[in-house]
Amino acid sequence: MDLSRNQFDVLTFLEKTHETKDPTQRAVARGTGLSLGTVNKTIFQLTELDFLDGLRVSQKGLKALEPYRVKRAVFIAAGFGSRMVPVTLNTPKALIRVKGVRIIDSLLDAVVAAGIEEIVLVRGYLREQFDQLLLKYPMISFFENPSYNESNNISSATCVRNLLKNAYVFEGDLLLKNPKLITKYQYTSNYLGVPVEVTDDWCFETKNGIITKIKVGGRSCYRMFGISYWNETDGAKLAEHIKQVYEMPGGKERYWDQVPLEYHIKDYKVEIRECTVDDITEINTFSELRQLDETYRV
Repeated sequence: MDLSRNQFDVLTFLEKTHETKDPTQRAVARGTGLSLGTVNKTIFQLTELDFLDGLRVSQKGLKALEPYRVKRAVFIAAGFGSRMVPVTLNTPKALIRVKGVRIIDSLLDAVVAAGIEEIVLVRGYLREQFDQLLLKYPMISFFENPSYNESNNISSATCVRNLLKNAYVFEGDLLLKNPKLITKYQYTSNYLGVPVEVTDDWCFETKNGIITKIKVGGRSCYRMFGISYWNETDGAKLAEHIKQVYEMPGGKERYWDQVPLEYHIKDYKVEIRECTVDDITEINTFSELRQLDETYRV
């Protein structure tokens, strides 16, 4: 059976905390953001369904969560990173170190901690350098993008378009500061965004929590960060829609995110998943890198 959103939120909270001391209903309310009355009602429902044994998730409850389990993490990391020159002349952007740690490690560590075992990475520029990741993350499978230098990142998405069901998709150059954003379960397709008054970057317009438009620059919108999740249904649709857009005139110049959020937006209901500027940092330029790490100021 499908879980309601409240049932999902309560079950995943309890599943995540099952190894710690037994939580109270008040703790569940604080952890989920639901009212105490809603938590009480939802726990009663879940108990009636035999999904809970007290405030512990039963085996039947774990089985009910299984359709919402994240199956894989897909990393888009094939590009050159021209705005990061000179540091990217010899190193792919995702492998640049910030205070001694590779940028992509912040994402990979969060994926591993969430128990997501299948990791796929699309590489292109200086691709052999990504082999170093196997020493720490031997589970990574590489996909080669021979077109990375003549198209935008839609070409990377095309390489893995059949692997997007129940999957996170990451831009490989994001510095993740809050690993708790990456979880074992996701309720539905969503995209990370930070609410802003004004931005000149890529952003989302939303209505009732659903993304209605993607654009560059806006007011009272959500600044886009390149971490998204796609459920089984949407991931299956993406496989065909990415191919369609990539093969249309001018399609190679598009970004893959435009496929579900612009060209085929009527076919998807992608939720905004709100985060803060303290959760994640996008390093776009060498100047921004120097501000984060003084070793690049020499």
